[in-house]
Amino acid sequence: MLCSSMQIWPQPTGSVSLSTTAVPVRSDMFQLEMVQAPTKIVHEHLQDAFGLLRDDLRRLEHGARGFEEWRTVSVRIVVNSSGDPRMHINTDESYSLSLRPVAGTNVALIVDIASPSFCGARHAIETLIQLVWLDPYLGSLLMLEAARVDDAPRFRYRGLLVDTAHNFFPITELMINIDAMAASKLNTFHWHISDSQAFPLHTNSIPELANYGAHTPGDVYTPDDVRTVVRRARLRGIRVLLEIDAPAHVGHAWSWGPAAGLGDLVFCLDTDHWSQYCNEPPCGQLNPRNKHVYDLFERLFVETVQLTGCEDMIHLGGSEISERCWEEQFRQNDTLDLWLHYTRSILKRLEDRTGQLPNLTIFWMSHLSERFKGELREYIQHIGLQVRNSAWSQTYVSGIRTILSHEDAWDLNTGHGSWYEENSGAPYNSWQRIYEHRPWLKHSTGIVEGGEATVWSSLLSEGSLIPRAWPRAAALAERLWTDRPEGATRPVHHRLDVHRSRMVSRGIQASPIWSMWCSQNTYSCG
Repeated sequence: MLCSSMQIWPQPTGSVSLSTTAVPVRSDMFQLEMVQAPTKIVHEHLQDAFGLLRDDLRRLEHGARGFEEWRTVSVRIVVNSSGDPRMHINTDESYSLSLRPVAGTNVALIVDIASPSFCGARHAIETLIQLVWLDPYLGSLLMLEAARVDDAPRFRYRGLLVDTAHNFFPITELMINIDAMAASKLNTFHWHISDSQAFPLHTNSIPELANYGAHTPGDVYTPDDVRTVVRRARLRGIRVLLEIDAPAHVGHAWSWGPAAGLGDLVFCLDTDHWSQYCNEPPCGQLNPRNKHVYDLFERLFVETVQLTGCEDMIHLGGSEISERCWEEQFRQNDTLDLWLHYTRSILKRLEDRTGQLPNLTIFWMSHLSERFKGELREYIQHIGLQVRNSAWSQTYVSGIRTILSHEDAWDLNTGHGSWYEENSGAPYNSWQRIYEHRPWLKHSTGIVEGGEATVWSSLLSEGSLIPRAWPRAAALAERLWTDRPEGATRPVHHRLDVHRSRMVSRGIQASPIWSMWCSQNTYSCG
């Protein structure tokens, strides 16, 4: 008998029934008995996802001792609708999971998983993993004898942004981050892969961008690197959303235009007074009146879609545009017209290339986005705004699809200072602050697709990404999946600690949320 209930993270939104009896199991006695899927590729993805479950269980039982009465566990999975294993904006991620002992026997368990999509079935497999744990006293894996879970997310976009432009992270670290996202049922890896500091993505269509823009020749992501990350993510129900930031934040990656006979692709490079043109050096902003800029972006769009398979969503950047840069170059005061010209030109190229815009075409919110509804009416149903400033949520985005990434709650970099200003920066966003933030309650005029935490890497490097982001990003994951009422963090403390311990056992070095003594004496600390 268990003395406390199991802790599923994120907490399911539907009905949950969990046994209080546990039985011994072993990783090699989990068998995929049956898979029913609408397409061969979904069938293959389910088999691979089950293999990942076995791998996680093997890691969990490392060092486990023998036991006399192991139970076999037969898993049966049915995907009854979508034949596409990719995460799309309209993917139905709901699932049901049923675990029960085989009637008339004391040696076997049956797990039935059903979902409309591969991604939902993958979430069910994640829930199944969380029903297994290593008992340190018995030295055996234990599993609940019976369970029933019906579950579906509150929001369909649940993301984590990782910036690999300010500082470079090896793909091994990015893949561990993917594992952590999957463990928490986040579904979008927003890869902020370029900025004014660097363009570390080598593209076959425009190799000059990385040649001129990478920090060093070795700090580059090849197409094969991207495919490796995408494969890792797809098997875990996660889309990879590549953001090539523009028209600001472009830097020296675009400085080769004159030498190639393309004219000035970028303005305001290498200025002595960078603070007048951008938030941090080096500055750089695309030339919106150079048609080659749009030719190059069209080629980038085609190649990145081929690499990621993310066809129904694109992120076009659009943050922190310097009005002064364009005003000085073009001798005109209304830079909003230039911004609208740039945006319309990019959207027209995407539409002409594919026949229609992606379902969700995302820009960072700024005051220059204010006229989107009036000036870009023909595109507005496909446009989404990613909002960092919580004040903008009320003022500018009425009726526009939004992704909320409020800096004052969901920026995982705040509280660690700034590289160029002493005693600067917002307060640290604790997991409690992240968890309690429910901005949609005041956001009734917008269409909230979901939310996203952000990890900017100015003060991060190899080895520091995972402890910076986790388990705080897991707090966001439950907010977006379950959306529990505010004021519920005290009982959540123990649940998050259990989830963090699970991640550590799976090789994800998430930071502790309190002392080990508190983990062992939960109710004395809670």
